Amino acid sequence: MAKQGYCSKDDVVKPSKLKPPASDIMSVACSRLTPAASVFPAAVSDYYQLDELLTPEEKNLRINIRQFMENEVAPIVPKYWETAQFPFHLIPKLGSLGFLGGIIKGHGCPGLSETAYAVCISEVARVDASIASFCLVQSCLAMLCIAQMGSEAQKDKHLPSLSKQQKVCAYALTEPDYGSDASSLNTVARKVPGGWALNGKKRWPGNSSFADVLVVLARNTSTNQVNGFIVNGGSSGLKINKIENKVSMRMVQNCDIQLEDVFVPDDDRLPGANSFQDLVDSLSFSRVMAAWVSIGIAVGVYDACHRYLGERKQFGVPLAAFQLNQEKLVRMLGNIQAMWLLGWRLCKLHGSGKMTTGQASLGKAWIAKQARETVALGRELLGGNGIVTDFHVGKAFCDMETVYTYEGSYDVNALIVAREITGISSIRPTSRL
Repeated sequence: MAKQGYCSKDDVVKPSKLKPPASDIMSVACSRLTPAASVFPAAVSDYYQLDELLTPEEKNLRINIRQFMENEVAPIVPKYWETAQFPFHLIPKLGSLGFLGGIIKGHGCPGLSETAYAVCISEVARVDASIASFCLVQSCLAMLCIAQMGSEAQKDKHLPSLSKQQKVCAYALTEPDYGSDASSLNTVARKVPGGWALNGKKRWPGNSSFADVLVVLARNTSTNQVNGFIVNGGSSGLKINKIENKVSMRMVQNCDIQLEDVFVPDDDRLPGANSFQDLVDSLSFSRVMAAWVSIGIAVGVYDACHRYLGERKQFGVPLAAFQLNQEKLVRMLGNIQAMWLLGWRLCKLHGSGKMTTGQASLGKAWIAKQARETVALGRELLGGNGIVTDFHVGKAFCDMETVYTYEGSYDVNALIVAREITGISSIRPTSRL
C-alpha cells in the first residue's frame, strides 16, 4: 500500500493508458513534422569526433544505453512527465543495462571507468533528465556513500541488489532550512541502547517516496559531527510526502521527510562517515556526473533542433536556411564540444586521483551554465513548439533549471572554486550584528 502523500509502484500509469486519443494520433500522422515522443532525433552533435576519445568498451556501452532510451523511454516519457508519475516498470530494465553502481568495484557493481559512467548518464539525460537524476541519486550519492564509508557487511548487504535495481535507494542530506549550507544540519542522531534515534526533517531527496533504503545524514549529538546512517524505507517514525506542483523534473519523486525517533541499529551506522568532510569526495563526484547530465540534456536539445530546422518550412524554405537560426545552432554546437571536453577531462582527473573539489565545482558550474544557454537557444528555435513536450525541447528546457541548481547552484560552486584559487573563503559572510 502506498504511504500517504505519494504514488507507489502500484499507482504507476500504465503505458496502455498513455496512448493519445485517436484524433491526436491522426493529427500527428498528418503532420509533416516528427515529434520526438514517437521517434527520437538522430545523434548529430559529435562535430569534433570526440567519440575517438572513448574506448571500444565505452562506445559499446553508450550505444546500448542510447538504444534503450530511444526505443523504450522516449515514446512514453512525455506523458509520465506531464502527470508527474515515475515509470516504475523501467527500473528492472535499467538494472539490466550494467551501468548502475558506476565506478564502484566489487559487491556486484560494474566497476566502470569514470568516463564510461559519464557517457551512460549523458545518454540517459539526452532523452530524459528525470531518469538520469534517478540514476545519479542511486549510483553517485547513496551507493557511492555506502561503498566509500560503509563496512564490508553493509556493502555486501546492500550494493548487489541496488546495482541490479532490485532495490532503490535515496540520499537524504538537504533540509528545509539548509540547502547550500549543507553542513549545517538540524537533523540529529542520539545514541540509544543498541543503536541511534534520528529526529529531524529532510527536503528534496529524489526516489525517497519508493526507496527501500535511505542514506540519511544527521548530526551526532555527542560529537556535533555529521554522521551517516542506513535507514529502512519502512521504518517506524519515518514520514514521507511527495512534493507537488513542480514545473521541472516532474517525474522525479522529490519528497519532504520527517524523522520522529526513527531507530537505526548500530550495524546500520556508516562507520566511515564521521564528519561532513568524509562526504566531500562522493559529493564532488556527483557534481561531475551532474555536469554530464547537463551535457546530455544539451545534446538532446541540439539533436531535436537540428532535425526540426531541417523539416519545418517557413516562407517557402526550411528554418535551417535562415542566418539567425544557423548562428544559434552553431553556438549550441560549440557549447556542446567545449562542455564535453571539460567533462571528459574531469573524469580523467578523478580517475587518477588528482581532481580537487574546486575543479569539480568549476566543471559543474560552467557546464550547467553553458547547457542552460544551449537549451534556451533550442527553445527559441522551436518557437511555439518549444513549450510543448511533443518535440522534446520544452520538457528539457524546464528540466535544465533543476540541474542548474542541484548539486550546488552556480553561485555556490563558483565560490568554492574562488576559495580554492585565492585561499580566501567568502562563503560565510562576516556577521553584521
